[in-house]
Amino acid sequence: MLNLYDTATGQIRELAMRDPGTVSIYVCGPTVYGPPHLGHGRATLVYDILRRYLEWTGLRVRHVSNITDIDDKIIERANREDRPWQDITHKCENVWWKAMDSMDVLRPTDIPHATAYVEQMVEMIGQIVDIGRGYVTDDGVYLSVRSIEDYGLLAHQKLDDMLSGGGDRELVGAENKHDPADFAMWKLSKPGEPSWPSPWGAGRPGWHSECVVMSLDLLGEGFDLHAGGQDLRFPHHENERAQAVALGKTFANHWMHHAFVVDGEGEKLSKSLGNFTNLLDLTDTMDPRSYRLLLLQSHYRSPVSVNPETIGAAERALAGIDTFVRRATAFLSVDADRAVIADRAVIADRVVVADPAVLAAFRERMDDDLDTANALALVFDAARRGNAAIDADDTGAVGVALATVNELTSAVGLLLKADIDEIPAEASAKAAALDAARAAKDFAGADTLRGELQADGWIVETTKAGTTIRR
Repeated sequence: MLNLYDTATGQIRELAMRDPGTVSIYVCGPTVYGPPHLGHGRATLVYDILRRYLEWTGLRVRHVSNITDIDDKIIERANREDRPWQDITHKCENVWWKAMDSMDVLRPTDIPHATAYVEQMVEMIGQIVDIGRGYVTDDGVYLSVRSIEDYGLLAHQKLDDMLSGGGDRELVGAENKHDPADFAMWKLSKPGEPSWPSPWGAGRPGWHSECVVMSLDLLGEGFDLHAGGQDLRFPHHENERAQAVALGKTFANHWMHHAFVVDGEGEKLSKSLGNFTNLLDLTDTMDPRSYRLLLLQSHYRSPVSVNPETIGAAERALAGIDTFVRRATAFLSVDADRAVIADRAVIADRVVVADPAVLAAFRERMDDDLDTANALALVFDAARRGNAAIDADDTGAVGVALATVNELTSAVGLLLKADIDEIPAEASAKAAALDAARAAKDFAGADTLRGELQADGWIVETTKAGTTIRR
């Protein structure tokens, strides 16, 4: 069973399932007012890896991730550019999914949009006002934070210690608030701003009221896991939780937060700080899979630096795994007794599956707070053993290694490039001539042919099974 660090308790504990066999997860999605940056990429990849692993173990995952398509920053950009706010949200959402697709991120099971839930948000806010835990002012409706007995649970701080705020949104706001820690659940709109009707006047929901309504509607009370970036822990997630608590509802049973992507000085990457890199710039210029590999080599609770050097190192490591898969595929396809079908090796009509001891070790490491770095080391070890087995012409060991690598990488969504290079007839003829020269003990001729192939850009590998070439 998977054990994850729980932000609320400060301990690594079992991720319990409310409904046996099904894991319910809510991940805070993007606010669509600009292009996704590297931090967004980490957020989606971390939870894509988690989801894929859970499904690989045989569990069903209900993965909900929202789109915040109404927000102060959306309105600010629309006013600044004199554009309809819907134009910004639609285009930015399309860019978002383009970036996610480029990184092979699975679409969430449910993708609720905040604007589709405004009526339910108004209903929830009204209930909080009716029980005396919310109040109306001249500019909106606020939650009385001091009415929430355990407010600060996720921050592990007392309320008075948190008044300076956190995250990208301001905690201290309107002058009419009863307490500086109170936050807006409903904001009355200014002239020309988008608005929806409510008992308190036309306006829009506060950011913190969106996710609590959508998560409870789609996943129900006591869902298994609420996840997001470390910067969302407070105030966003704390304020989400506070509204559910105010109504006596059971909210998430487990809280997971990943660390930041940082720049060279260790500063968090964010739009507000102006030091982010557009995620599409990375996926357009580097192998998109390299970002997933880089994050797999890091622990999700540790900061990670993403730059050309770290991504380049990940690309090279990825190329090494790809190369093994291509070598093994070519090796096992030499004659009719060796073949590769899907992600398993088939040798003399016998299906060769992954090494069960390695699979068990992989699960043990993943189940220990998603220890992807040590789990991924098993992939590299298997590839090294497989390469050695190719050199030793050990067909059985090659098959096991190939099946193991394919199985483990599929468990974390790391898609490998296993296609064997298309080899022109002239190059194939030279490779065959090289083998014929070796068989005739014409080693000088074989060396000449090898040199010609290498000069043409081919990597030439000769084993007992014969010569294979690849770009």
